[in-house]
Parts: sequence; C-alpha cells; structure tokens
Amino acid sequence: MLLQTQNKSQVHKTQTQKRWWIGGGLSALALAIAAGVAVGAGKNEAKPEGKQAKKDEVKTVRFSPAEVVQPQAQKLAAQIEFSGPLVAPNTAIVRAKSGGVLLNLAAQEGSRVKAGQSLGSLDLEDLRQRVAERAATVEAARAQALQAERSFNANDGLARQNFIAPTALDNSRSQLDTARAQLAAAQAQLQTVQVALRQSTLTAPISGWVAKRHAVPGEKLQLEQPVVTVVDLSQLELAGLVGTHEVARLKPGMTAQLQIEGQAEPVTAKLSRINPAAEPGTRSIGVILSVPNAAEHLRAGQYAVARVTLDDPEPRLTLPVSALMGSAGQQAVWVIDKGELKRRLVTTGRQDAKEGRVEILAGVDATAQVLAARYDNLREGSKALIDTAKSDDASKAKVAALSTVQR
Repeated sequence: MLLQTQNKSQVHKTQTQKRWWIGGGLSALALAIAAGVAVGAGKNEAKPEGKQAKKDEVKTVRFSPAEVVQPQAQKLAAQIEFSGPLVAPNTAIVRAKSGGVLLNLAAQEGSRVKAGQSLGSLDLEDLRQRVAERAATVEAARAQALQAERSFNANDGLARQNFIAPTALDNSRSQLDTARAQLAAAQAQLQTVQVALRQSTLTAPISGWVAKRHAVPGEKLQLEQPVVTVVDLSQLELAGLVGTHEVARLKPGMTAQLQIEGQAEPVTAKLSRINPAAEPGTRSIGVILSVPNAAEHLRAGQYAVARVTLDDPEPRLTLPVSALMGSAGQQAVWVIDKGELKRRLVTTGRQDAKEGRVEILAGVDATAQVLAARYDNLREGSKALIDTAKSDDASKAKVAALSTVQR
C-alpha cells in the first residue's frame, strides 16, 4: 500500500511539471509575437528624417478619336415654330330675327346641313297679326289717297272755270300729296313686317356642320338671340404668334408643316397672312396659316404645332449641339490645345434641331479639336491627348460582342 501511494504521488508531480512547462512556453511565445508586432508597427509608422513626400503625378486625360470633333462647314436649315388651335373662318350663327316661342329645332349637334335647309320653326302668330294690321293700314291709306285725288281733280276743274279761288286748289293739292305719302309709309311698314316674317324662319345660311345648339324647343326667344352655330370645315386656319425678331424672315405663300394632335402624319399648310402690328405686351406678331381640309378629317379646335423651314443660302461653321455647355447667354466648349484642355467661350447662331448642329460665330476656328460631348470634372490646363488605342480597343470589344451574339 505504501508503495502504491508513493507511485501515485510521483505521477501527479510529473503531470503538474508538464502543465507548468507547457503553459510557460505558450506565454513566452505570445509575448514574443506581441513584441514582434509592436516592433514592426513602430518601423511602419516611422519616417526617415529629412525626406519629403512625393508630389502627385499629373494625370493625362485620354480621349478616343470619336470623342473629339472639328468644326465643319455645313448648311443649316432654320425653323420657325409656333402653335395654336385650328379655327374655322367660315362660321355662321343663326339668330332669331323676331321674338317668339321655339316650336321645334331639327338640327342636332354634329349633323350636316346644307345652305337654305330649314333648321326649325317659331311661333309667329304675333308677327302674322302685325302683317295683317299693316295690310289693313295700307288699304285705308290707299282709300284716302283715292278720295284726295278725286277731290283734287274736281277742284282743278272748278278752278279752271273760276268757280273757286286758287288757294282752295292749292289746299286740295296738298291733301292729295299727304294722302299719297301716308300710303307710301303704310306700304313700307307692311314690307318691313313681311320681311321680318320671311326671315324669322330658321334656315342654314351656309353648308356645314351644326357645332352647337344655343336654344331648346319651347324656349321663348328674343330678337337676335343665337339659336344654332354652323361651321364649314372645308377650310381651316391656324393663328399663331411669332417674335418680332423672326417675323421678318416669313413671307405669305411659304409652306409650313403642321403636327396636329390626333394625327400621325404632318399636314401641309401655307402662310396666308401676317398681321401688320404686334400684340400689346407680348411683342409678338400674329400669323395665319391656311389649312385645306376638303375631306373634313380635321376639326376646329384641334391643337397644332407649325414649323416653317428656312433654307440656308451658304455653309456655316458648325459643331454638334452636344459639345456646348452652359446657358444660352454664355456657352462654351472644351478644346485640346497643345496637349492641354482649354475652355473656350463661343458665340452661337442658327441651330438645326433635326441635324443636332449649331452655328459657331466666334470662339473657335475650323482647326480646333473640340470635345464632342459634355464631361464632368474636367480642369483647365489638364494634360490631354487623343489616344488611338482606345478606338482600337473599342472596335475589338464591339467585334467580340457581335461574335458572342451570333454564337
């Protein structure tokens, strides 16, 4: 028993010594690693005395040949654009020529009518009674005129035989003249009422379409009250406003292209009239385009945009619109001049929106190398060059992409 106890004590002592050595070794290793890291960090943070930091190298901006253009001499077709609604100049409003109750109105909105066609009828009983009254007045005036004429003839015979004084004959002649004048007045009044009766019938003055009904059957109409509006669509007009600085280039007879809402294809029109004075406050002058509409596909009130194209008599120095930057009052372009980027202010003139080019009046010449598009973060004086390798790489990439698609 004693021997076993001693053996166990020795084994426990040996294990304890192994644990201490292992733990001690690990602690020493950790301390060594930490010290090495600290020494390495101290070496990275330290900078040798007397050595200055290197300056950043100036980078060169490279552009492909497709990104640089030169001003080209080209004709620019200018356009003058204005807009407005289509109107029908041949529009007639049928009005009541006498007061009365509207008995019926056969014309419906959107229906077609012909000139002279009856559109409705009024209750004209009062007007017919006035016609009868005026006719009776005419008959009475005629009877008085005949009686005055007989009296004058009798007095004329007596005056020739010296049975009456000349003064009595003069009075008889005056009565005859008065009776004849009263007869003429009564006849004129009768004709006036007859014309009113004849015109009181509602008839279409022109051929066209009923655009609007202003009254309904059963309504009491007053004199000159609107009843129906008739529109002739065979000829339309576009009235627009053009600035005073542009109107001098327009002349009657010029052709314009109209883009009308609801119509896919443009319509050709002609400039018919130009107003002689500007509109107050707007400093714009009205122009009128004549729009033929024989098929009557277009409608009055449709909104249209007119473009008048003006030919260019001679070529101009032009650049792509995409090369310009800034506002309309002060525009500029980037150019590559002697290997450096330069910002040049330019003065622009005529512009062709369809071709995407603008006239350059001043700022660059025909030999300038201009950036074809707007770029951000460009600096004045930066090094720049045209790199043909970029163009070759772009071509190879495009060929590779096409090959991939074909596969």
